[in-house]
Amino acid sequence: MQAFEWVQLTIFLSIVILLTKPMGMHIYRVLHPKEKTFLDPVFGPVERFIYRTCKIDPLAEQGWKEYLTSVLGFSLVAVIVTFILLAMQRYLPLNPQKLHGVAWDLNTNTSISFLTNTNWQNYGGEAVMSYFSQMAALTVQNFASPAVGLAVAATLVRGLARAASETIGNFWTDFIRICLYLLLPIAIVGAMLFMAEGVPQNFKSYVQAKTLDGGMQTIAQGPIASQESIKILGTNGGGFMNVNSAHPYENPTPYSNLLQLVLILLIPAGSIYYFGKAVGNIRHAWCIFAAVAAVLVAGIFICAFSESAGNPHWKELGLSGGNWEGKEQRFGIFASALYACTTTVTSCGAVNCMHDSLTPIAGLIPLLNIELGEVIFGGVGAGLYGILLFVILSVFIAGLVIGRTPEYLGKKIEAFDIKMTMLAILPMVLTIIGFTAWCCISAWGLKGLANQGPHGFSEMLYSYSSCVGNNGSAFAGLSGNTVPYNLTQAIAMIFGRFLMIIPVIALAGSMAEKKMHPKNAGTFPVSSPIFISLLIGVIFLIGALTFLPALTLGPIVEHFLFLKGQLF
Repeated sequence: MQAFEWVQLTIFLSIVILLTKPMGMHIYRVLHPKEKTFLDPVFGPVERFIYRTCKIDPLAEQGWKEYLTSVLGFSLVAVIVTFILLAMQRYLPLNPQKLHGVAWDLNTNTSISFLTNTNWQNYGGEAVMSYFSQMAALTVQNFASPAVGLAVAATLVRGLARAASETIGNFWTDFIRICLYLLLPIAIVGAMLFMAEGVPQNFKSYVQAKTLDGGMQTIAQGPIASQESIKILGTNGGGFMNVNSAHPYENPTPYSNLLQLVLILLIPAGSIYYFGKAVGNIRHAWCIFAAVAAVLVAGIFICAFSESAGNPHWKELGLSGGNWEGKEQRFGIFASALYACTTTVTSCGAVNCMHDSLTPIAGLIPLLNIELGEVIFGGVGAGLYGILLFVILSVFIAGLVIGRTPEYLGKKIEAFDIKMTMLAILPMVLTIIGFTAWCCISAWGLKGLANQGPHGFSEMLYSYSSCVGNNGSAFAGLSGNTVPYNLTQAIAMIFGRFLMIIPVIALAGSMAEKKMHPKNAGTFPVSSPIFISLLIGVIFLIGALTFLPALTLGPIVEHFLFLKGQLF
């Protein structure tokens, strides 16, 4: 790595670390209705009006079954409304290009995609979606889906923090406060900063321009900055434009690129501190932060090194300079590798380069980041409850090693808790492997490939890993806008989201009912280097080893063939 690349990485990580505590404290106040925030004078009247209109008692709490029912009911209504809006697009306003309604299979895929915080896109945004659809359907879901994720994470935090409690919070209160006090104000500021960097925000018709060679080019317009901000902040990732944050209208400058990187990790990093504050063990939270940050940095180094090395056969031709294919020159190789790693350790999925063009080992890192469960910071809310599942599993394993009943934060880890933990983790693995295997032996699966051999396999594996992990990024070599792909990806996204949320909320209820036990000599220390090492080990044990055979057939085999000069 060159000196300026070290500077980029240092600045990025420093900003994230400096913002982690203040963001965590703000999230803590948002998720505790009795706490005051500095935004109360602005949004307090709006919050109270919503409560009165919807007849919500903000202090009335729910048991885990009631909370789960509210989450599932809200999600069902949200996906139906989104589907209707996209289907009726041609009859709705703000459609200067007179775009037709979205086809039923693509509509199903897209509606479920934005519901689950995946934002997988089997379409080009500027060619398929009207301004109204982008705002009223997709951008609204960009607020709703991360709010649901963080609300679910709050239930698990409360379950661990409380003792002998039958309630874990109120979903409607959590959802409203997250949207009003957390997502909306930061998204507004973010949109203004993006506009200052040149991101458009208008309702103009597309511009027809004459190129230098005499041809005609259509230049899309629209309310891009507002969607861009919440797309990144909410770790949504769905782009207004087809090429996402590689488009100069979505990500025009190095400063906007840095802003996007910081916004991606802002809430996931702050959520870890919020957890420590809520359970009264901030040192433990920093240990979790250290574990996930170490994995992130390691991935960045590997990806950046592989991309900088480029094709080894170029040296035989006297060429050098690294792998520039699929990169934007205004960002360069390192900033592209940094973005690829950051967006895949969370559930963001936004891209500023073509992942399909990464070298085999560099492409392995984003794929592995997703398959680790996207708990290395992870998505808004989803990353927090995901990493807490791995923490509970780590403590359970430690208890088995020393021959004692495992305890975590003063609560015994019992059979039901481990069952819920594994029920949240295992469906992800089985769904990814299952759908990828189905694609490999089906005509419709193979027909969508742009490449053969191990790279084609990686395209399919990445597709379902991204859908189940609710990431949304793609290798982009896969033609997924077909009925079989749209429907199987939609099922994968539902499984990845709700087969994890259901056991997490059940686990939260179980933890809340438990009594606290004082620490003793046999309690496993969760604020130590040993814990950090164990947590990293368990993450890789579940993620890396589970998917090792599949990764071997894809990017690892491709790497060795790449060294021999064979491409696909």
